[in-house]
Amino acid sequence: MKPDTPRLPAPYWRLWWAAGINSIGDGAFAAAVPLLAVTITRDPRLVSVVSAAAYLPWLLLSLPAGALVDRHDRVTLMWRSQAIQALIVTVIAVLAAVGHLDVTALALMAFTLGACETVFANAAQAIVPDVVARPVLHRANGYQQTITTIGHQFLGPPIGSLLFAVAVALPFGVDAGSFALSAVLLATLPRRAHRPATHPPMRSAIADGLRWLAGHRLLRTLAILLGVNTFCGQLGNATLVLLATQTLNLDARGYGLLLACAAIGSVLGGLVSARVVGRIGALPALLTALATNAVVFVGIGLSPNAIVLGALLSVNGFVITLWNIVTVTLRQQVVPSALLGRVNSVYKMVGWGLIPLGALAGGLVAYSFGLRAPYPVAGVLRGIALLAALPVLLRAALWRLPSGRLEAGDAVKIDR
Repeated sequence: MKPDTPRLPAPYWRLWWAAGINSIGDGAFAAAVPLLAVTITRDPRLVSVVSAAAYLPWLLLSLPAGALVDRHDRVTLMWRSQAIQALIVTVIAVLAAVGHLDVTALALMAFTLGACETVFANAAQAIVPDVVARPVLHRANGYQQTITTIGHQFLGPPIGSLLFAVAVALPFGVDAGSFALSAVLLATLPRRAHRPATHPPMRSAIADGLRWLAGHRLLRTLAILLGVNTFCGQLGNATLVLLATQTLNLDARGYGLLLACAAIGSVLGGLVSARVVGRIGALPALLTALATNAVVFVGIGLSPNAIVLGALLSVNGFVITLWNIVTVTLRQQVVPSALLGRVNSVYKMVGWGLIPLGALAGGLVAYSFGLRAPYPVAGVLRGIALLAALPVLLRAALWRLPSGRLEAGDAVKIDR
């Protein structure tokens, strides 16, 4: 670290610890929910309802959640969201323990947890610039991404699976405890007054966020690229388990190792992303990540064996994390603080709204053309989207700044 580089302050590390603790509980929850759903019903359509219910709030509630983040104290929203989630998961644990949980109740609770997550996630991204100095945003976001990946993909799932084997309610109890502890840590963060004493009506506040993102060429383009990429990601990944087990003849343990390869790449990306951005700049790093991601997806579909597939999944995890850190930091640098929650919510709604359609498309492509086909199709689509967006990316002001930093005024002058 350079001598003049600001250190990450103590409040940031409390935020970091909260993210890490929460991610372990979420990983355990993510592993246990499908196991619980299968004990309730064997109908795959009903099992899929639970997953759909968890993502539905991002489509229905993301915009009002962003408006709430910009008009209320973000720290308070975060710890209260976590506290409510702790209560919901506690109810799931109790109902699971006594055997009185059905698919309808599980889907309803998954939706409620997702609704809280829309508020928490928007506030969590919006609060980072309040806690750390601008020169270390990439590093701060990288550390957050790393600890989240470790908890959610490495530690949480095996803990959840093992505890579920001991007692159905145990992994949900762990998740409830992680939410509660995270809420306690978050409640100690300093408050900052961003919001005016009076607020516009909710509809007007949401419209302000929509107009701001629509008027910013670079961020608008990145949001659309994210939408294409998440669609393509689900198009390929929806049938990854079948590609691994049926085409490459892996068992469950081998499939788990493949997922671990992707997680290793993600962790490495979180650790070195700030150095990559510092050396080549934010948008060159972003462009490299997008181009690599398209090529890797084509390669995944052509993988001759599990070793090649695992290596490509690791590269994919690395570049996805690099993309996430660069774009999150860019929004934190460019969007005015008073609008950050609303703009983030619009960005995520555009970027994540096609996830269910991507999964459906992946199943249809695999059924019609074979289990290898979804990945090359997704890779080609990602390449086409990148070529279409390239003129906007090349004109962006970030290219002219060696450190990758962009001031809000520059963005307005060049990209609006």
